[in-house]
Amino acid sequence: MNITYDKVADAVYMKVSPNRVSATTRLDDALVVDRDKSGNIVGFEILGASCQGTLIKNLEKNVANGVPVTID
Repeated sequence: MNITYDKVADAVYMKVSPNRVSATTRLDDALVVDRDKSGNIVGFEILGASCQGTLIKNLEKNVANGVPVTID
């Protein structure tokens, strides 16, 4: 898993598969899911990330456990 945080967009993207994205679905105002051609999840984006307190705590935990995180 690779996690990227974009400060300008205030969005977190979590890539969980190296597969190529073939479809993107917006589930609600804060969650977007990318899928490959077989329907498997490639990654997901959380919009308005700074308002998601639990998300930030989980990201901090992942960083402490060695999950690579990029901040743009």
